[in-house]
Amino acid sequence: MLKREKGMLCPGPLKNYISQMTRIYPFLTAIALFLCLSVSAQFTKYSNEFLNIGAGARGMSMASAQVASVSDGTAGYWNPAALANIRDNPQLNLMHAEYYAGIGKYDFANLVLPLKDNKRTIGFTMLRFAVDDIPNTIFLVQPDGTVNFDNITTFSSADYAFLFSLAQQEKLSGNKLINFGVNAKVIHRVAGSFATAWGFGFDAATQIIGKRWKLGIVAKDVTTTFNAWSYSIDEQMREVFYMTDNEVPTKSTELTAPQLLVGGSYNFRLSKKLSLLAEADLDVTFDGRRNTVISTNPVSIDPRLGLELSFKDVFFVRGGINNFQQALDDKDTLNNRKIWIYQPSVGAGFKVGDVQIDYAFTNLANQSYPLYTHVFSLRVDLRRKEKKK
Repeated sequence: MLKREKGMLCPGPLKNYISQMTRIYPFLTAIALFLCLSVSAQFTKYSNEFLNIGAGARGMSMASAQVASVSDGTAGYWNPAALANIRDNPQLNLMHAEYYAGIGKYDFANLVLPLKDNKRTIGFTMLRFAVDDIPNTIFLVQPDGTVNFDNITTFSSADYAFLFSLAQQEKLSGNKLINFGVNAKVIHRVAGSFATAWGFGFDAATQIIGKRWKLGIVAKDVTTTFNAWSYSIDEQMREVFYMTDNEVPTKSTELTAPQLLVGGSYNFRLSKKLSLLAEADLDVTFDGRRNTVISTNPVSIDPRLGLELSFKDVFFVRGGINNFQQALDDKDTLNNRKIWIYQPSVGAGFKVGDVQIDYAFTNLANQSYPLYTHVFSLRVDLRRKEKKK
């Protein structure tokens, strides 16, 4: 820690350095404090996992390696601090994806509004993951033991997240920039008419930008996020639960542990028209041992790697790998040998004027199983009309 001796004045560069660090250290200290407190807390493992699917075909085709390099409206999901890079004009982002032959539907919508002074940026993001037409077979078997298929009804299970983002940019020495951002998020989960949950939480983030490199840090659920569940079970359903030895659910609270994302990216200029962006991220979770590259209790670390080849910043080809896990080797009949598997993804995109269309082809499982899905997203820069003089 730098200290000022009594009777001495700080030189100009040193004074600027201290001034810059005083902005950064409180943020990093707050992250460290909350993460340390999370180690001793009790959390629900894999809580609100729908928030880890991704947003935007660009990020999903790069295997979610976006913490450092993201610069468009999807930053409201990946790194809210990066929203500060959107200046002058609002931006709209939309995405739709379907999973398991259309059984699961995932949607993302985002609107970013730079404020008039261009010092701050606000963003509004909505996420929805839903499975519709789920059969309700509670009353399939009647009290006399007969089966009545007419008693089968259907319901939907849907998860919603609403993110409200605020970002601000500051200048550092050497033409570097630093962005700060926060998310306030509201979670709403519904399972038919039987169960509903409301949750609240916060994310904190920063992004440092150099000439060709970027660094990003995101503390998700930094104060922990909780879901308060309530259930609506009528007497007829309770009776079926009792007869089938099923537990009747009551009110409950689900806690989501903090999650730390750290990443760095570098943009290699291959020629005047061609560039290659490479990013590596670490996803650090604190809710117990997971099947990841580094797996301890309670900390687990999962790496992400992504690449983007750009031609004139108009045409893009992308790829990445993440979700490294150990699994049993299918070729081993004794089920003793384990191998490393991973989740690959590829994609492409092009930009015409103020419109950019991106596509991702991602694997839902790993490289050994063909559970792929197609993701499309749209980005539109909404130009403000210039006032006539």
